[in-house]
Amino acid sequence: MPKPLAVSFEFFPPSDAAMALQLWQAVQRLGTLEPKFVSVTYGADGSTRERTHECVLRILRETHLVVAPHLTCVNATRAEVVRIAADYWREGIRHLVALRGDAPDASLDTGGHYRPQSNGFAYASDLVRGLTAVGAFDISVAAYPEGHPETAGVAVDIENLRRKVDAGATRAITQFFFDNDKFLRYRDRCIAAGIHVNIVPGILPITRLPQLLKFAARCGADVPAWLRQRFEGLDEDPGTRHMIAAHLAIEQVERLRRHGVEEFHFYTLNRAELTFAICHAMGMRPAVNAAPGAAAAAADARVA
Repeated sequence: MPKPLAVSFEFFPPSDAAMALQLWQAVQRLGTLEPKFVSVTYGADGSTRERTHECVLRILRETHLVVAPHLTCVNATRAEVVRIAADYWREGIRHLVALRGDAPDASLDTGGHYRPQSNGFAYASDLVRGLTAVGAFDISVAAYPEGHPETAGVAVDIENLRRKVDAGATRAITQFFFDNDKFLRYRDRCIAAGIHVNIVPGILPITRLPQLLKFAARCGADVPAWLRQRFEGLDEDPGTRHMIAAHLAIEQVERLRRHGVEEFHFYTLNRAELTFAICHAMGMRPAVNAAPGAAAAAADARVA
């Protein structure tokens, strides 16, 4: 009998009023499932720092949810990152997601490789160590079952993960993937390497295949031919696309659960429908009065 499912959800800060409404509706609906935490991203190069902060504080103040802001190394000095972390600590935030972040052009050397800025945290392991000096945060970090696109392969990523855990990380969340065997092999190799924090699979429900392919190209995730074929001819048929996407993700989660996985992180893209359906299929149900402010959110939606 599978153990109860634990989930977390990732959101990104909105860029306009319409996206802000969509985000808040997703937060309210998914919040009823009582996730372990929700995270809020930075932009790829740390460019949404202020909007991330505003989004985090709203979730913190207007819901019961545990919120975990993302912090990155890029485009910030050590002093700036420490100040942000200290501000979060004073606000009562105890969870963070620590990432190196995608390198902007200014952080690349002449060969196009990442070059740490001299007055910033160089890598995620350095960032984790700096954050633990601010407070006793619960710190999640990234893991790459198919290898980070800038490293020489999975073995290098496992060594990088070991450094992050040794620095104080308490959980690893994987990049999204569609080959469960790769994740399971990666988890086994991490355990063999002495990494004993929870390796949480990142699940990306597929809303649009072209968007997925762009994401996958950036992060080095493989999109199998069989998966692409499932979505052929459905560019103008969102209803069928969503049914197939939900089935694929439910199938993926069910198989992982059969292999002892008990916690999942969903990349929601600020949309509740698919993630909610997947969680429902796995036996999760909304808790009564789980999301204070839901009535206000519904009123906002009616006004909009």
